[in-house]
Amino acid sequence: MNIPLVFWLVPIASIVALAMAWFFFTQMKKEDEGTPRMREIAEHVRKGAMAYLKQQYKVVLIVFIVLAVIFAIMAYGFQMQNPWVPFAFLTGGFFSGLAGFFGMKTATYASARTANAARNSLNSGLRVAFRSGAVMGLVVVGLGLLDIALWFIILQAAGVTKLVTITTTMLTFGMGASTQALFARVGGGIYTKAADVGADIVGKVEADIPEDDPRNPATIADNVGDNVGDVAGMGADLYESYCGSILSTAALGATAFAMNGELQLKAVIAPMLIAAVGIFLSLAGIFLVRTKEGATMKDLLKSLSLGTNTSAALIAVASFAILYFLQIENWLGIGFSVITGLAAGVIIGQATEYYTSHSYKPTQEISASSQTGAATVIIKGIGTGMISTMIPVVTISVAIMLSYLCANGFQMEMTAANLSTGLYGIGIAAVGMLSTLGITLATDAYGPIADNAGGNAEMSELGEEVRHRTDALDALGNTTAATGKGFAIGSAALTALALLASYIEEIKEAIARVGKMDILAQIQDIPSFMDYFQVNLMNPKVIVGVFIGAMAAFLFSGITMGAVGRAAQTMVEEVRRQFREIAGILEGKATPDYGRCVEISTRSAQHEMILPSLLAIIIPIVVGLVLGVAGVLGLLVGGLAAGFTLAVFMANAGGAWDNAKKMVEEGNFGGKGSDCHKATIVGDTVGDPFKDTSGPSLNILIKLMSMVSIVMAGLTVFFL
Repeated sequence: MNIPLVFWLVPIASIVALAMAWFFFTQMKKEDEGTPRMREIAEHVRKGAMAYLKQQYKVVLIVFIVLAVIFAIMAYGFQMQNPWVPFAFLTGGFFSGLAGFFGMKTATYASARTANAARNSLNSGLRVAFRSGAVMGLVVVGLGLLDIALWFIILQAAGVTKLVTITTTMLTFGMGASTQALFARVGGGIYTKAADVGADIVGKVEADIPEDDPRNPATIADNVGDNVGDVAGMGADLYESYCGSILSTAALGATAFAMNGELQLKAVIAPMLIAAVGIFLSLAGIFLVRTKEGATMKDLLKSLSLGTNTSAALIAVASFAILYFLQIENWLGIGFSVITGLAAGVIIGQATEYYTSHSYKPTQEISASSQTGAATVIIKGIGTGMISTMIPVVTISVAIMLSYLCANGFQMEMTAANLSTGLYGIGIAAVGMLSTLGITLATDAYGPIADNAGGNAEMSELGEEVRHRTDALDALGNTTAATGKGFAIGSAALTALALLASYIEEIKEAIARVGKMDILAQIQDIPSFMDYFQVNLMNPKVIVGVFIGAMAAFLFSGITMGAVGRAAQTMVEEVRRQFREIAGILEGKATPDYGRCVEISTRSAQHEMILPSLLAIIIPIVVGLVLGVAGVLGLLVGGLAAGFTLAVFMANAGGAWDNAKKMVEEGNFGGKGSDCHKATIVGDTVGDPFKDTSGPSLNILIKLMSMVSIVMAGLTVFFL
């Protein structure tokens, strides 16, 4: 099988993305880091972030070595897996970790430079922060496509000729990416929220000092946490979403068009080409982002929207051109499936913005509820978060149906052919949603950079005008971060659904590997597969699997929330101790022990991230051994439905609480230091683990459970 010439656009695009990321990084490094005090604070944050990441990677390395050995035994000792699986798994984790590392390194260099640029103008600060965030976006898509292209080339060079085998093997590096992402998200989330909650409760509520005040011992740890959680964690998270959507769609294409070898190859490389073109169009959007001095929140949002929406519109047109050029069967319908995914991403982003930005009624009402205390702030925030799930859930539901129908020519009959092409449409809708990830992730990574810039400006005691500009950039970052989380969760839902179909294909591959050809003959298509394994709602194994999947989402959230609570409690006690025992801190005459708070966050995150991360790996394995294939499919459906809805609720409620506090801090309802302000701080403190730990980690959970099920399909089949 010859690799078509057009395929080489994929590695070329990945190299261009990495080259532009390097260009933006070097341009940012040329910016002045500001005063000696600004440089000192940035260096503290940089050292803390790198120390944490180094410690985290040590723990993750042990887990990866153990899992790789298990996979090797399964592959070479019992022939339960493809022999390439252990290597693919390791590269997925390596590239995912590398993406987070580069993004975080950039962010820690960019924060002081953003604050210093804001001394000149709002547009200067926005440009430095956004293009530094673009490094994260471009590194993620560049490394992701490079990993995919390399494996596609390596497997063919090694003599693997069957496209279904190639694509299902490539899917397994998604488990490595998902495992690394979960550790990064959970560990980073615990780290940042332990510091944030500790800093807010003691500093802002009890001691009545401003946010990011240098007198607060937890403030450096808080700024470090923004980087390890919201940059390294988010980068690893979206890396595995991006790769998972492309790989699952490629696997579905290999199945849907298996009867025509030439068409099958085109269907496999189509999602890769759409992602490759998306890189070039994301770059075009990045250069469009700019604003004017004195811009309002809506003006700033319009600046970012111009870049993201332009990229989305261009990729919509380009997708039709790519599919037509490849002459894929029903290219027009599949093109509309891509549009469906893009539209769903935009709608979810806009809905998230509506429910979390203080420019709109829901968050304004949460701020107003602070007039009657913290309890009503929490009640109103929870209610708003619950209501906010409606639009994303309906949007994803409509997107699933439309993308399915567009791809199979609006054929409602559930034949084997219609199911295969329809599922390919759903997968390519996920690719469409993530095709402009280069700029979408830039808007997300921008948030923590702007937040750190504000902290640096406060601790460096820059002028009121500079702080006003960094506050505007920070408030925008809160909204873009919330929008990014909604986008990540939405893409996870489509990707996880595509992975369900990929699980079926991997089960068939595993059955062939272990030599159970009599079974394989009975499950050649999806309907016969479902009949053989009795995957229907009357099978108690499926129902039990659904319940366990739904429970897993809540269990995972509860454990991670509890972890943040325990870590935050330790942090609160430490900050109180320092205020009590180190004379002169509150008067600004003594320097707090910042290192002790960084150490507490690091130790707590390393200890607490292990249990929830391992649960995501263990649960699918146990369900597969006890309930078989039917139980696993039920598990994945239950986890997807409950996890998606719960993640949207938690992310939006947390984002709304955060911006409700920001609205009061702008002078509404008494402003900073008022009773209303303290009430919204309590709401924001409750929302911190919602939006930055448990909520965003759930989208990784639902994909990791799917990936583990795919990789462990051989073990499930072995005991049939």
